[in-house]
Amino acid sequence: MKLKHESLRAIPSVEKVLQAIGDAGVPRPLVVDVVRRYLTELRQGKSVQSSGPTPLESAAEEVCKRVEELRLSRIQPVINGTGILVHTNLGRAPLGAPVVETLAAIGANYNNLEFDLATGERGGRAAYLERCLAMLCGAEAATVVNNCAAALILILRHFTQGEARETSPLRNEVVISRGELVQIGGGFRIPEILETSGACLREVGTTNKTSLRDYERAITKQTALILRVHRSNFFMGGFVESPSADDLAALARKRRVPFVEDLGSGAVVDTEKLGVLEHEPTPEEVLRRGVDLVCFSGDKLLGGPQAGIIAGKEKLVRALKKEPFFRALRCDKLILSALQTITEIYLSAPSSRRGLQGVPILEMLSTEKEELETRAATIVEQLKGLPVKAEIGAGRVQIGGGTLPKSIMPSTTIDLAPERISLEELAQRLRRGQPAIVGYVAAQRYKIDLKTVFPRQDEDLVNAVQAAFH
Repeated sequence: MKLKHESLRAIPSVEKVLQAIGDAGVPRPLVVDVVRRYLTELRQGKSVQSSGPTPLESAAEEVCKRVEELRLSRIQPVINGTGILVHTNLGRAPLGAPVVETLAAIGANYNNLEFDLATGERGGRAAYLERCLAMLCGAEAATVVNNCAAALILILRHFTQGEARETSPLRNEVVISRGELVQIGGGFRIPEILETSGACLREVGTTNKTSLRDYERAITKQTALILRVHRSNFFMGGFVESPSADDLAALARKRRVPFVEDLGSGAVVDTEKLGVLEHEPTPEEVLRRGVDLVCFSGDKLLGGPQAGIIAGKEKLVRALKKEPFFRALRCDKLILSALQTITEIYLSAPSSRRGLQGVPILEMLSTEKEELETRAATIVEQLKGLPVKAEIGAGRVQIGGGTLPKSIMPSTTIDLAPERISLEELAQRLRRGQPAIVGYVAAQRYKIDLKTVFPRQDEDLVNAVQAAFH
């Protein structure tokens, strides 16, 4: 319903609203856009002014609220107090100082991305990185695309479309166990990813039991490959069965079809040595058992940037890189240089402590309880005098990011019980602070888990909590 003429005349101009709100902390064109959108809503009767004393004050109040919401949507540093190490919503694996230094150096200068410094001619992209990744994975060759889903799609497109055109147009079936048709983050499902690639699914077995015989019966002249998807974000127990990678590899060789495994999380170290209860299979282990190609994420347990890493037989990796679709998925200079640094860290570290220094995710996993308790005691002491009861509490850390679902580790938390505001109000104030703090509510307390907070952030954490009560 449109407003009456008198009401329309009362709506302030864009310039008056801008003058009333002053500096909003975001570029002026964005503020102007917010003001214009809001005033248009008023004129069309789609928005009701708030209870300010005057139309101008009401408009300024509403615009400030909307601009603040817009400002908070900017990508910015966050103190992760959730107790989830590889938190997809908070950017997954944080990058270590060596990687950050590399990004600053590469990003601020020209570089030899596709230039051969030895010959002075055009060179191949990521040749050094691919050599490092192949060595790290114990593979003949390796390459990189922009995430693990892209890696899987590239592999499937090649074997079901690219290779199929050269052999048989009917060779487009992918044999996969029903127990591996999982859903990953953001609502994406493995069957949908497979279908996006043009592959035809050939589901075998049941949810809980799939035998080698099930795979054997499913392989026909139309089979393009056998795909195994690691159950990285859930586990099955009880009356379950699935064939080993060795047995599936032997079957694939016998029937002359490629065997591919999507590992997802991409651990390249022995996770038990980090205090984790579960063993996460590494690319090197999987390839040693006879898998032809493996793909995994770069920004989970590897501790690098978002990327999809493919490793395995040289002739297959080389064929993937010749696919026209590969160019659409390739990574830029920043991703490649960050991965280059993280692989060098792993390859340079002693085998007993491989990749620990300079890889924040692994450092956090290895943090001792005594260190957390010492930090917690200092923080609690500094929060005295505020209208909040601050205590040292206990937490349970999850690895997160769809990895190691059974590995719940004990941790230490800062427990806050505010005296004058609700837990929800405290959570909102901390999220809106500088820097933002994201914790969780449990047992009538707002909890900040120190296992996922860097020691260098302790001072900022204290300042942000103090600011929330002033």
